[in-house]
Amino acid sequence: MKQLRESSFLGVTMRKSRGFRSQTRKLLRKKRKSVGFTAHLLEVRDMTPGQKVVVYIDPSFHKGMPHRRYHGKIGTVVGQRGRAYEVETGKGNKRVLLVVRPQHLRKY
Repeated sequence: MKQLRESSFLGVTMRKSRGFRSQTRKLLRKKRKSVGFTAHLLEVRDMTPGQKVVVYIDPSFHKGMPHRRYHGKIGTVVGQRGRAYEVETGKGNKRVLLVVRPQHLRKY
């Protein structure tokens, strides 16, 4: 029989994981009616620099997903980097450049 670690008997637990999607159970969940194809992709395909957009995370697309702190933020499209767009938004009193795919952007 394998020996168990003594710490398991002492009530010592492991540290809580703080991954990229931690505490996003409600935030990164689709509503029942919106499961499936996302129609807003058709309107967001062509963005020009200077256009205002809202960072709205679509949980069904994992690539190009911004951090959850930027969900709902309004930003300005600065340029394009591959398939993604560079969006400048604020974090406190600083300006932040996000590289976000169009699935996570909506027109403002």
